[in-house]
Amino acid sequence: MEQIIKNTIEGLKKNNFDVKYFETSKEAVQEILKEIKAEDTVGIGGSMTIKDLELDTLLKERGNTVYWHWLEANVEDMNKARRTAAQADVYLTSSNALTQDGKLVNTDGMGNRVSAMFYGPKKTIVVCGKNKITENVDAALERIEKNAYKNARRLKLNTPCAINESCIDCSSPQRMCNITTIIRKKPTQKDFTVVLINEELGY
Repeated sequence: MEQIIKNTIEGLKKNNFDVKYFETSKEAVQEILKEIKAEDTVGIGGSMTIKDLELDTLLKERGNTVYWHWLEANVEDMNKARRTAAQADVYLTSSNALTQDGKLVNTDGMGNRVSAMFYGPKKTIVVCGKNKITENVDAALERIEKNAYKNARRLKLNTPCAINESCIDCSSPQRMCNITTIIRKKPTQKDFTVVLINEELGY
């Protein structure tokens, strides 16, 4: 195991998070499916990592009720899915960055993903590839800025970063980077697990 991963696991544990480490996505997915009961409702926050792991499909196939706005076709249903996901038994998402001293740093447009990570659902599972690890909060914020354009292009937004691949702290009406949170310790009265995978996943 790389030292950077060891440091991150130690940092997360020191901050009272439950941490599970896996060498491969396949192993991680199997464990996540064990962690989530068949009768649990599952909310999902926007995440390419979750999409790439096909966790939404696997959960639905075995009978879980899944709420994810990415699965909806119109704005009204997307907003309903966001609200319902925030009250699910389990909330499943990724983090924009993890710091080696055990903090989770995230930036959101509407705030539904970041708020549900720490309040609402009984249990949160955050799934991250090793590419999300940064040295500290400053490096985490820099990582988020450098990668924001990828989501902007995926969503076909007309933002400066989508055009120039560079953040200029814009005032675009389609701006995605409106809310930034730093989870420094495990939220009070929260079952919170970080699943760290020795692969590059998501943005």
